[in-house]
Amino acid sequence: QTIAKVLGANNRKDGYLECNGYLVSWCIGHLVELAMPEAYNEAFAKWKYGDLPILSQYMDTGWQYQISEATKKQFEVLRGLMHRREVSSICLATDSGREGELIGRLVYHQAGCTKPMKRLWISSMEDQAIEEGFRNLRPSSEYDSLYEAALCRERADWIVGINATRLFSCLYRQKLNVGRVMTPTLAMVVLRDAEIMAFKPEAFYTVQLHLPGFVAVSRKWKDKSEAEAVMNACNTSGVAQVVKLERKEKKENAPALYDLTSLQRDANRVYGFTAQQTLDYAQALYEKKLITYPRTDSRYLTDDMADALPEWIQGIAEKFSVRDIHPGQKEIQQVINSKKVTDHHAIIPTKSCKNASFNELPSGELQICKMIAGRFLTSVSQSHLYAETTCEMKCGDEVFTAKGKGILQAGWKEIEAIFRPPKKESEQNKEPIVLPAMKEGDILSIHKIEIKEGKTSAPKKYTEDSLLAAMESAGAAEMSDEVERKGLGTPATRAGIIEKLVRTGLITRQGDKRTKYLTATDKGLSLITVMPEQIQSPSMTADWEMKLLRVEQNSFSADEFMNEITQMITDLVSNYKAVEGADVLMGQKNVLGICPHCGAEVVERQKGWLCSNSTCKFALWKDNAYFNSLGKKLTVSMAEKLLRDGKLKMKDLKSKKSGKNFNATVVLQTAEDGKAFFSLEFDQNSKSPKGKKG
Repeated sequence: QTIAKVLGANNRKDGYLECNGYLVSWCIGHLVELAMPEAYNEAFAKWKYGDLPILSQYMDTGWQYQISEATKKQFEVLRGLMHRREVSSICLATDSGREGELIGRLVYHQAGCTKPMKRLWISSMEDQAIEEGFRNLRPSSEYDSLYEAALCRERADWIVGINATRLFSCLYRQKLNVGRVMTPTLAMVVLRDAEIMAFKPEAFYTVQLHLPGFVAVSRKWKDKSEAEAVMNACNTSGVAQVVKLERKEKKENAPALYDLTSLQRDANRVYGFTAQQTLDYAQALYEKKLITYPRTDSRYLTDDMADALPEWIQGIAEKFSVRDIHPGQKEIQQVINSKKVTDHHAIIPTKSCKNASFNELPSGELQICKMIAGRFLTSVSQSHLYAETTCEMKCGDEVFTAKGKGILQAGWKEIEAIFRPPKKESEQNKEPIVLPAMKEGDILSIHKIEIKEGKTSAPKKYTEDSLLAAMESAGAAEMSDEVERKGLGTPATRAGIIEKLVRTGLITRQGDKRTKYLTATDKGLSLITVMPEQIQSPSMTADWEMKLLRVEQNSFSADEFMNEITQMITDLVSNYKAVEGADVLMGQKNVLGICPHCGAEVVERQKGWLCSNSTCKFALWKDNAYFNSLGKKLTVSMAEKLLRDGKLKMKDLKSKKSGKNFNATVVLQTAEDGKAFFSLEFDQNSKSPKGKKG
């Protein structure tokens, strides 16, 4: 719509805009996607070990693509427009990057279009940048190598995902999702859990001196008796002398603007939102034209936006009732850097956000909108300046230390505080105090001396905040600064990867409403235990990205890259053997039937028969309160019949109220969330026991 407005194509049609000699239309994500194996051979619809590796088919027929059913209508619109007689050329204006090139070119080729194609290559959606881009359209041939790299990435992911998933699923007789990004992410969670399990806390002791207005702390001892000896010596002395005072003025620069990952991390830490929730809220705000494009990995704005920023900033400040924010040229330049902008610039509020009404905005969207607006204003604010004072005290032969902090200029932290929930009391207590005035040589009286026992801390479990950070940096040290994508996944896909790990039962969320920790399930642990290192290591992604960069630079051929991938998967299928005893390790499922709520398998667990779909609440508990109330125990054969028929005829049921026995049919039903509940049906010839309602 922005491009159409600049071109004057403002006549709205079904699926496109038209006017002024232009037809402007759009893709909806990936309209064209790689076909599944059964498209090459119907026999591949069934997963069989003997069919692996699935590789040679595309060599005979070429890679096959399919149109997503959900977006078929829009694809047909694009194909129709491309083949119009009056259309002389095509301009590809998708994102300026590898994935944008792939999306546009696949549509062009799948539509069978052969008309000349030019490329719009811009990183800003400001009118001026679009106009400049259209004045300098590039031949599409300049980006052929970028397209080749994109095809390599897409097809390599297909080869690894399809073959590895089928290989491990066939060998261990249950569906095990394996992927280049998903499996290393799971491995990081499993490794962190293992570090926590293996950790053994060690006690340590410190001596604390309570002095006028502050507390000074000693070094740590493992042996409590050493701390006690120091405390006794200090009790004898009763005073401490200031032996060293050091004051340093420090500066914290304003934080960079949000990209999607940093927004997701902050929203998880501050509000407890999952990465997917944050993405959904941001997408809704984008569609309401309140924020700019959210699926970005850039944290800066482009050079051409600098002149418009002062007025833009004032508008957003007025909208959120922020006073006295007048950034100068220096502060504006903090967020400007075209060289660090890839497909899209950082996430900021739109200019139209100033005049929008928030009255009907859902609370989650409003919180995310405020976070983005707050970061926009914070990032163009002055630095936070403070003085840090370190004081060393001597008492007896021991040195004690105290640290204080005094704010010299609140700067950006003053703006940040306006947009963030107030800190909890426990967080406020951790803030450094301002030390009282003193000088070296001063003698201070000790009011109180005590020994504090502490314990070394285990590594912390992953939250979505810390896992997103780990995904973003995984393997990055092995990559060149020039590669387009670093870490595991992209800002747009990381939330989906975490959700898929949860949905497939490989990790679980645990904790309170605000802070949830991600831990591997037994199934996730087992999968990583049997997974070869090459599949679970981020190093494979690092290697891919380096070689894809070389494909873009024409220093490494696409054929050579694909040959390496196919050889790696061929070797994996040929050489990998199921781990001995893995039937026990992988927790082989005893499938009892089909879930009456969602249609997934119901499998036996220690405490009952549960739906294998982790998002479904259906369960038949072995120690079943309902059947216990009827004087019966729920057995496997009874549970099986309930799942198969939805009801179960039973004799000699016992009424708790009357104590009498009766016959009835137990009917199984499910609530909206899948939870099971029961009712009784009676034959016309039989009577309900007194006081018992069916």
